Parts: sequence; C-alpha cells; structure tokens
Amino acid sequence: MKEQKIQAFEWFRALRDRVVESFLLIEGQSPTDPKIEKRKWDRPGGGGGESTIIYGDVFEKVGVNISKVYGKFADSVVNEIPGASESNGEFWASGISLVSHMQSPLVPAAHMNTRLIYTSKQWFGGGMDFTPTYKNEEDYKYIHESIKTTCDKFDAEYYLKFKEQCDNYFFLQHRKEPRGIGGIFYDNLNSGRWENDFEFTKAVGETFLKIYLHIIRQHMRKPWTKEQRETQLIKRGRYVEFNLLYDRGTKFGLMTDGNPDAIMMSMPPLVKWM
Repeated sequence: MKEQKIQAFEWFRALRDRVVESFLLIEGQSPTDPKIEKRKWDRPGGGGGESTIIYGDVFEKVGVNISKVYGKFADSVVNEIPGASESNGEFWASGISLVSHMQSPLVPAAHMNTRLIYTSKQWFGGGMDFTPTYKNEEDYKYIHESIKTTCDKFDAEYYLKFKEQCDNYFFLQHRKEPRGIGGIFYDNLNSGRWENDFEFTKAVGETFLKIYLHIIRQHMRKPWTKEQRETQLIKRGRYVEFNLLYDRGTKFGLMTDGNPDAIMMSMPPLVKWM
C-alpha cells in the first residue's frame, strides 16, 4: 500500500509539471509574460499541497493543485465517506485538480481532476469536462471521440458509463441546465486490479492534456467581440454556482481541513450575473 501511495503522488506531481510546462509554452507565444503564483500549504492534521496559478494573455486564470493529505475525518462526516467508519475516521488522499478560465470566449473553460483515496477501502476517482461559451460541434466530436478511444483501451463500458455520470453530475439542478458539454466522471473505481485502475487514471490526465492543447491552439487567435465576452462572463456565473453548491471536491476539501485558497482556486477572476 505504501508503494502505491508513493507511485500515485509522484504521478500527480509529474502530470502537474507537464501541464504547467505545456501551458507556459502557449503563453510564451504572447507579447507579455504571464504572472505565475506558486504556493505551498500545510494541512494541520497531516499532509499538504502545492498550488500553481497562471494569469496570462491566453489563460486568463488557470490553477493546478496537487495535494497529499492524511489523518482523521471529523466525526460529523465519517458516515459520508465510504469505509471511513470502519477505519475509525483514518484516511489518506492524494490527487491533482485543474481549472482553466480563458481570455477568449471561443476557447472553453476546462476542468480535470484525478485522485486516490484510502480509508478501510481504496478507490480512484476523477474525470474531465469542458464548458464552452459557444458550443462548437467539431470540438465536441473531437473531445468525446478522444475520450472514448482512451476508455475503450481499458473497458468497453467505461465511456458510456462515465459519460452518463458526468452528464448527471455536472448539472445545475436549480437552473435545470448542464454546466457544459460533458466529458467523463468516475468515482469509487476499484476493479480489484490496482495497476489497471491506476493506468486508467493516468490515461485520463494525459488525454485531457492532449485534447485541451489541441482546442486551445485551434481557437486562441480567433477574434472575438465585446458581446461574446459578456456572454462568457455570464456563463462563468453558472460555473461558480455549481462549484459552491454541488462540487464534491469542494466539499471534500472543506471536510478535510484543506487550504481554502486552494479549494477556491476554481473560481474565475471575473464573472457576471444578469
């Protein structure tokens, strides 16, 4: 188990490094240098994490978090976490999370996270989803075909199952509308083959990076209007509503005494409501 935890955390850190390097290469094509903020934080009960936030001409704000936290859940939430009551509240969790809000309303916002959690049980979770201001059929097709290709390498049922879970999860019940155009979402993944589940989780991160870099390059230099920007800012309001009302990662971070700034990293820098 110890070796598995080491492998997982090292992968999340390596993926973070690849993501940040790739995004900075894109920003390097702009006339101004991006602003980069790096912060480390410690969790009082055990563990901590690192946050990297980039503000640039292409990425208005993109944040990438990695964390490794452990200790005991508060008694009030033990019954909400699988296996936590059997472990007397003891847990270990590590993962990577990314949220990107773009300058151009023609480039979708994106979210990706993958994680590994231990209580008396063990499971992987994560996924990716995309939130365009304006739906582009070519992008939609490319995103979902790419994800399906990855899923099919591991299990022919994964894509449809995890796509449906994504569509159901990223839905704003109070507005009766989806947050974006979907992707995949999985949780409590334990097939009984740890290495296979880990390889799938790694493939999710790699596939996300391939997809998003392709879409960014397709649209980042296209002209856009003030009206399109206004629509983008209103669309971001839906993102904020979801993350504060429904997001499991936000709730889990708060339950485990995570760093509030890292948890709220997903918030866009500018947003409007009608």
